[in-house]
Amino acid sequence: MEVSGKIKVINAEQQVSASFRKRELVVTTEEQYPQHILIEFTQDKCDLLNAYKVGEPVKVSINLRGREWVNPQGESKYFNSVQGWRIERLQAEAPSQQMPPMPSAEAFEPATNFNEEEHDDLPF
Repeated sequence: MEVSGKIKVINAEQQVSASFRKRELVVTTEEQYPQHILIEFTQDKCDLLNAYKVGEPVKVSINLRGREWVNPQGESKYFNSVQGWRIERLQAEAPSQQMPPMPSAEAFEPATNFNEEEHDDLPF
């Protein structure tokens, strides 16, 4: 799965335990009702965020994770997380990257030797 949008927040790395670290990223989607999606990067994937800054358009490859926790009273609770494993920059469209306008029909000379009844050897 993928999430695309602009980076809103890049949090500092958190050392959760002696052997586990994580870093959180918030991506704001660009749609009619923008969503602020919290994505966790863990372990060696934390370093992927070092090359990015707030405001950059990105595409993040994610996995959805779910887990069950049973409290001391025996009740089950369920938690979801969004885990990132790859991130890449999206190119902002610059005016110079857009296609040039199509010339008007008057810019093309009409065909002078066109015969509809001639068959060509094209396969379509």
